[in-house]
Parts: sequence; structure tokens; C-alpha cells
Amino acid sequence: MMLTPGLRNRLAKVEAREEEINRLLAQPETASDPGKLRSFGQELKELAPIVDAVRALRAAEERAREARELVEGDDAELRELARQDLETAGAETERRTAELRSLLVPRDPLDEKNVLVEIRAGEGGEEAALFAADLFRMYSRFAERHRMKIEIMSQSDSEKGGFKEIIFRIAGKRAYSRLKFESGVHRVQRVPSTEAQGRIHTSTATVAVLPEAEEVDVDINESDLKIDIYRAGGHGGQGVNTTDSAVRITHLPTGIVATCQDERSQLKNKAKAMAVLRARILAAEQERREAEMGDARRAQIGRGERAEKMRTYNFPQDRLTDRRLGYNISGLDRRMDGDIDDMVDALVAQDEADRLASLEAEA
Repeated sequence: MMLTPGLRNRLAKVEAREEEINRLLAQPETASDPGKLRSFGQELKELAPIVDAVRALRAAEERAREARELVEGDDAELRELARQDLETAGAETERRTAELRSLLVPRDPLDEKNVLVEIRAGEGGEEAALFAADLFRMYSRFAERHRMKIEIMSQSDSEKGGFKEIIFRIAGKRAYSRLKFESGVHRVQRVPSTEAQGRIHTSTATVAVLPEAEEVDVDINESDLKIDIYRAGGHGGQGVNTTDSAVRITHLPTGIVATCQDERSQLKNKAKAMAVLRARILAAEQERREAEMGDARRAQIGRGERAEKMRTYNFPQDRLTDRRLGYNISGLDRRMDGDIDDMVDALVAQDEADRLASLEAEA
């Protein structure tokens, strides 16, 4: 592992910027401006870990260079000591290089957000709805393993206990950072419980992971909203289907719609629908910005057709295939019970490597 000339050039710029900020902080006009003090102080705080690691790396490389010279010298006693020092300095160089590569990866500003997860049954009828329920359980168990909180925002049940659609919130440390790569079309191959002939069926469900948007993240004018109140339909507890408590909110500028009818209270339904609406608007805005920057990602939700797949769950062969990773994973039963950390970590690591490669190309 090494730092390319491009990355070293970027690190030199970081050091130069740190020195510049320190000079600016020493100027009287900066000291008398609370806004500048706060801004420069924050920037200095963000640069400090990188600068410290650069200096530690430079010191380790210098120790390694000096030890290498002694190893090549004539003094046998010094050569042995130098070999030990060279080994230690080499390990430190490797550690600091890895640390710097990680620090240089551009961070997604949304990584610390909680998430709203939307799961919808795709092709496959009732079996697709049952698979959607299985995915909900998988993410719920994953969240529980990481002590994250789960709240169902909206759900539409199928006849046999699956979900036509379910939207739920997961709140916890770096929830979006860990789950954002789950967006896409998930395909299952298995013998449905409703299949009398024992034939393997293929069904799909779509998953969208949206960063939760707070009011400060998305500016929504009340005049841009069309709010419809109506009586809830489908399965519901006493009182849910007998009052006009269901809420549908349409954001007129974008046409984005969010509904909620799960609560008896119209106010609670409105609050949940607004939370979903804000998340969808934030995701759409993020997608638009990335497209303008020439870095548009695939749409989060595909059409749900069988040919579209981000990940395949093949139960007869006990095989999970994520096309982005390029290898298969076994142990489907425990995966569906939320044990997906290795897969999540691999996708995060792959994304960091891609971001670093882009950084190197730019540098």
C-alpha cells in the first residue's frame, strides 16, 4: 500500500492550508471577527487529523531511510539494530499510509443520518409480498443487533401475511452510512409455501434507503403542499377505519407524494407522512445534484422486473449473490436473520476504494 504522487500532492495542499489558517488566526482582524474565528477554528479541527498523520508518516519514512543506510553499512552490530528499527519503521509507515488513505476519502455528508427504508413487492404476486416481509425482518434484525431503533411509518399488508409495501424508520449511529447500499432490486429464487408442485419461483422486491431529512435539511413551503384527508382502508384496528384520519400529502413543485393511514390520530399520520415526504424530496435533490456534477448514480428503485437485480437470494443452493461484490455468500438462513455485517462492510469498503480512486484521478 502506498500514496500515489497525486495523493501526496493533495496532502501537501492540506498542510499548506493549515499553515495559512494559522497565519490568518494570528492576524488582529481575525481575532476581532467571531464569525471568522469560528469558521477557521472548525476548518483547522477538520484538517488536524490529516496533518498529524502526514507528519507521523514523514517521521516514520525518515527513520526507515536512516535505518536502511545503516543496514547497508559496514558495522555488523549496527546492522542488526538497524534491521529491527527498519522493520518497526516500515510497519509504522504502512499504518500511517492506510490511515491517511482513509482520512482522504471524501465523506458523504448524509452518512450520520437516520434512514427511512421503503420495501415494495415487485413481480411474483403473493410470493413477492412474502419476500418483502422477509427483507423487512432481515433489516429489523440487523438494526436490533446494532441497537438501532425501528419505527413503522406505513404498511400495506397482503392476504397471506406479506407486505405489498412497508416504510419504516431506522434510527442509530451512522444508519445511512451502513444501509445506503441496500437500495435496489432484490430477487429471490425458492419454492414458495403456496407451491404444491415443488417448483422454484423467482420473485422480486424493491428497496429504497433514504436519509432522514429534518426540517432544516429541506425547505418546504406550506403553500406548496396539497393535503388530503380521507378514511383509512384495508386492515386496521378499532377506530382506524371509522374516522377520517388517513393523510395524503402532495408536494406540488415536484409531484412527490407521501401517505399514512396507520395511526388513529390524523395529526400522527400527518407527521409521519411529512417525514416520508421530506426524505423523498431530500433524496431527489441529492440525485439531481449528483447528476449535475456528472456523477449520477443509478435510480434507487428499479421497475421490479425479474431481469433487474442488485442481489439474488437463491434458497435451493443456499447462495446469496451481490453483483457489486463479485462473489457468492452462503448461510442464507442467518443472513435473513440480520447477519449481514460482512456484506455491509464489504460494500462500504468498496465504496471508499472507489472514492479514493476518483480522488487519485482528480489529483
